[in-house]
Amino acid sequence: MNPDIKAIFIDVGNTLRIVIEDEGFQKQARHDLMDLVGAALPEDEFFKLLVSRWDAYRKVSKGSCREASEKELWTKWMLPDYPLETIAPLAGKLTRLWRDRDGRRVPRADAKETIIELDRRGYILGIIANTITETEIPDWMESDGVTQYFKSVVLSSKVGWRKPLPEIYWEAARRVAVPPEYCAYVGDNPIRDVEGTRRAGFGMMILFAEPATLKKEPQSGEQKADYVIQATSELLDIFPPRFLQRPV
Repeated sequence: MNPDIKAIFIDVGNTLRIVIEDEGFQKQARHDLMDLVGAALPEDEFFKLLVSRWDAYRKVSKGSCREASEKELWTKWMLPDYPLETIAPLAGKLTRLWRDRDGRRVPRADAKETIIELDRRGYILGIIANTITETEIPDWMESDGVTQYFKSVVLSSKVGWRKPLPEIYWEAARRVAVPPEYCAYVGDNPIRDVEGTRRAGFGMMILFAEPATLKKEPQSGEQKADYVIQATSELLDIFPPRFLQRPV
């Protein structure tokens, strides 16, 4: 473990943001998705079909550690029986609606404050996330006023690699010109995030102990995180100021 960390990369799902169930919001997302493609099947049948196709895609994607673009996801995997020229231009909207059917994604209460303080303490910040959407994370960053604090945003849907492939971590480090051994990663998956960080040669791994994730994938094996945290703000206990802090 290298204590001289210069760059901190953070996951988004269940780390900086969480999903809140909202029945009305989710119902509207399902309705809008069907309306957008002109689905003729009843809602239950339509989404049962989509879920089965989604599960097939996820199995291949996780096994290969490759992420499809939004266009490929919808034209090849999710709606291959619809005209390509109709679905391709709608891929971005479809992805957002597909994710919205799970609920509202909102930032953790202490996320923004922690991000600002880490930046003030002199750390280069970035995002490394496995995600099927190309716009949702940048849109959240803009709406929450944190875009300026992240110097590198590497999304699997844009680069094609998924964690735990080390390439996605290396790309993030390359973009900020910091060697991997001087980088830290914060994520909630005790298997994929820990393994990827170690394979990439990052200097530190911090696991966000998110109960829902740990229930599905309990930490196991020889590779362990350097720190385990329960709240984003606990990062401030791990990363002291690198130099004289800038005034607020």
